Amino acid sequence: MTTPQLYSRSFLLLCLSHALFAGSFNMMIPELPAYLSSLGGEEHKGLIIALFTITAGISRPFSGKLADTVGRMPVMYIGTLACVICSLLYPQLAFVGGFLALRFFHGFSTGFKPTGTSAYVADIVPDGRRGEALGTLGICLSLGASASPPLGSWLAKHYGINAMFYTSALLAVFSMVILANLAETLPQKQRFRWSLLKVGRDDIFDPLSIPAAIVMICCYISYGVILTLVPDLSDQLGIENRATFFTIFTLASVTTRFSAGKISDRLGRVPVLKASAWMIAGAMVVFALADAPWMLYLASALFGLGNGVFSPAINAWTVDLGDPGRKGRALATMYISLEIAIGAGALLAGWFSAHIAGVFYLAAVSSLLGWVYLMMRRGGNTQPYSS
Repeated sequence: MTTPQLYSRSFLLLCLSHALFAGSFNMMIPELPAYLSSLGGEEHKGLIIALFTITAGISRPFSGKLADTVGRMPVMYIGTLACVICSLLYPQLAFVGGFLALRFFHGFSTGFKPTGTSAYVADIVPDGRRGEALGTLGICLSLGASASPPLGSWLAKHYGINAMFYTSALLAVFSMVILANLAETLPQKQRFRWSLLKVGRDDIFDPLSIPAAIVMICCYISYGVILTLVPDLSDQLGIENRATFFTIFTLASVTTRFSAGKISDRLGRVPVLKASAWMIAGAMVVFALADAPWMLYLASALFGLGNGVFSPAINAWTVDLGDPGRKGRALATMYISLEIAIGAGALLAGWFSAHIAGVFYLAAVSSLLGWVYLMMRRGGNTQPYSS
């Protein structure tokens, strides 16, 4: 029996484009808290991630609907172009209000690009290898996300913060150039019309995908907490390069994503998600206890392992649960929950930044609530790629 092809030219190009896209907006994250403080906005650090995720969440219903009507490619272009424009404008709007406005509009990038990318992948890969495919895509995203923050910090230190912003824009441009080599996969796509921007409740949430959204919110509050607190925690522990966490976290994530996706194809999504919820909770506890660089590095590795197990399984489960004819809407539902989780975690961390350990403990409890939900949910899947 011939195994259906997964690593096609289109899939590999999409992975490369996604890695560059991830590198573009992740490059600047470790340096933004200090940059905002230099502008006089230290008390607004919690908004760096929160504003970004608010716009990403707001745009998900539109990106999901457009991905299912006008096509996957336009949605990916919109998201990547948002990265280019915002990165070029950061040096021009170097004041607190301008910076926060750009963080808000920059969120359109992740509100559009990942939705279109995931729907494109679901179109071109065999159903029985969906977890493996999304795991591979996640590895490429992780590689981009891990390689770019150290580069961004190095550029900011040696050539100034504006060099980092312009390099971020360049990576997004390269991502768009690669997209130009891909063909649309949506059959019977429609021409754009303004009425498509009118969204109703049916366009915002896919009821079938709500279980995946609940688990996403519970487990990903931790990520918003980390993005907000770890740069400052690194400074407190005397770690010179704030991007070290991102490198360790992502390398650890890469080691599990591929195998975890294949395991979820064989054993089912829910067992894998249960295990990952405990791994993420454990990492949060180690972050709370960290009083030396090695403990932060250990926590980073543990969180990377848990995230690498969680991400391909939750993505594949979302597609499994959703309406096969409306993959974009199902994925938008999942991504909305992701933005809610990250935004809530960032705001929580910003409000209680004086109590770092307590915030990490709360994130651990939240992840375990995801495990409790999976344990209590009737009809949890035990069969490969079933709901």
